[in-house]
Amino acid sequence: MGEGDLTVARLFFDALESAARTGERERLYPLLASDVEWRTPMRSVHGLGELQNDPGWPWAMPRPTFDVELQEGRTVDRGDGRVVTHFREIYRLKDSGDFAYARERQIELTIRDEKVARYELRFTGA
Repeated sequence: MGEGDLTVARLFFDALESAARTGERERLYPLLASDVEWRTPMRSVHGLGELQNDPGWPWAMPRPTFDVELQEGRTVDRGDGRVVTHFREIYRLKDSGDFAYARERQIELTIRDEKVARYELRFTGA
C-alpha cells in the first residue's frame, strides 16, 4: 500500500468516526475528491456538492438514542489506490452507556491524487 494512500485512509477513517459521533462532517470534506462517488447499500451519491447537501449523509449520525464507536479491524491493500478496512460499529445507550448492539461493516476506498475518490460501505455481518 502506498504510504500516501495509507495516510489518506487513516485521516479519512479518523474523520469519519468523529463525524459519526458528533455529526460534524467538515473534517471529511478536504479528504474527498470533488467527483467522489459515495455508495452504501441504501443509496449512491455522486460529487462532493451533492454529498454535502444530502440530508441523510452519510448515516444520519449521530443517532438520538445511541452513541456509536467505530472499532477498526484489519486493513487490506488491494493495490491501485484501493484500501479496504473491516470494522465494527458499536452502539451504546446515550443515557446509561450500556451496550445496545454491534454491526460488522467493511469500507472500500479508492484513493486518487491523495483524495478519496470512491467510498463503498458494505454490510458484512449482523
